Amino acid sequence: LGLGMLEALHRAVDLIEEHEGVRLDLGELPQEEIVYDLLCRADTVGLFQVESRAQMGTLPRVQPRCFYDLVIEVALIRPGPIQGQAVNPYIRRRRGEEPVTYLHPRLEPILERTLGVPLFQEQLMEMAVAVAGFSPAEADELRQAMAAKRSEVRMARLKGRFYAGMANYDIVGPDADHLWDALSAFANFGFPESHSVSFAHLVYCSAWLKVHYPAAFLASLLNAQPLGFWSPQSLVADAQRHGVTVLRPDVQSSRATSTLEHHESGTAVRLGLATVRGVQEAAAHRIVDGAPWVTMEDLARRAELRQSHLEALAAAGALDSLGRSRRGLLWEAGAASQNTKDRLPGMVTGTTAPALRPTSEFERVADDMWAL
Repeated sequence: LGLGMLEALHRAVDLIEEHEGVRLDLGELPQEEIVYDLLCRADTVGLFQVESRAQMGTLPRVQPRCFYDLVIEVALIRPGPIQGQAVNPYIRRRRGEEPVTYLHPRLEPILERTLGVPLFQEQLMEMAVAVAGFSPAEADELRQAMAAKRSEVRMARLKGRFYAGMANYDIVGPDADHLWDALSAFANFGFPESHSVSFAHLVYCSAWLKVHYPAAFLASLLNAQPLGFWSPQSLVADAQRHGVTVLRPDVQSSRATSTLEHHESGTAVRLGLATVRGVQEAAAHRIVDGAPWVTMEDLARRAELRQSHLEALAAAGALDSLGRSRRGLLWEAGAASQNTKDRLPGMVTGTTAPALRPTSEFERVADDMWAL
């Protein structure tokens, strides 16, 4: 699977090594109570798989306290389990609000880890082996046939074999019908446990980084966009609520992508130039390679920027280091963008802005919403 979170985690590990001198091995992260505390209170903006509203609503009820709890959490909040009405029974049993029961005593060893509620495709196969004497190959064929339901002949053959196998364990009549119906319904939504384990590992890694290296985690998420449920603005706001200092993009000091800087408050995130509306990585790299900049005209000419680039950079505050007001910079953007390399000799454009009132706080917020 090509998962954007894999890129984000890779970027985070590299940033931490570059700026903190620590090389993390994500396969060896310690299991920590503080990380599960974060998950239990649904403080999960930016985390893999558990940042949706549905997951945020479920995590405080499930209260995951170990890795396998995350494995179940990943499998639980999916269209299949929700449609199959498996979510609430599991949560009630998890919270001690209803007893744990099993479809048949022979299924207890298989369903014990999910409190009697079948969630995983592997459990379907184990159930077929336990109650019908299927071989592993036959159980996998049953799983595939139930999920696809494309061949009535194939399903009839497997159903006959399943009922014959159950009869060997004295499971007949309504009990046999109930087990077959339960497996048929479950086959529509069972999630591979192997996938869920892999996903749960990424959940824990992302949560661990958010707890211990929130600045690097934010920068990596921004650099891996588009990713997840939340917009970059929401990710930044969440990181700021967690004490992360986020610095504006700056044509003098930013890289093309977001990175880390030492700051009086600790490690801060410096937004990359490519986070500015309409500024592609190629243009961002030209700005980085040509720095430092003294005038808007020089920036427009050598970095080959259009008026839309300059206006977006000015609105985002990325040109504040040129020493002029935002409104003045926006005015200059139109004039400076006309001084291109292919302009006819002798043509002159006025670049001195008239007296302009400063931008208000409301206007600066609106500019941020538009440009970043």
